[in-house]
Amino acid sequence: MKKLSEILYHLKNNPEFRRINTQETIHKFIELLPPKMKKGVKFAYIRQQIFFFVLTHPVYKMEFEYNKSLINDLLKQSNIANVQEIRFFVTNKIEKKEQEKQAINESYKERSYGIFANKITDKKLHDKFEEIRAIIKNS
Repeated sequence: MKKLSEILYHLKNNPEFRRINTQETIHKFIELLPPKMKKGVKFAYIRQQIFFFVLTHPVYKMEFEYNKSLINDLLKQSNIANVQEIRFFVTNKIEKKEQEKQAINESYKERSYGIFANKITDKKLHDKFEEIRAIIKNS
């Protein structure tokens, strides 16, 4: 029986799975970028000998255009094959995370009025229920 490391090694070195190696190399390249540039990269890919960076904001596009020579130098050092040109563009799709944050920040209207009978005999629990009632009435 083969070990997992042997199977992964075989997959990485098999020419049929070249895309796995390319994505790993791209990810390592993005990690080489300075932190302020790395933060703006949504993802990257290589198509027809062009290295595309998909960025999150137009400000990052200007930053990448300004530091294009730095990126070219890093490309030469990282040995990414067959890349002749670099392009940057900003995606126009909003991430789901941002939409979820906005939904969480929206407050909701309390539908209860705090009218309920508190028949608990334990003093601590009785007090907790009364605190909950006060919170409901205040909101």
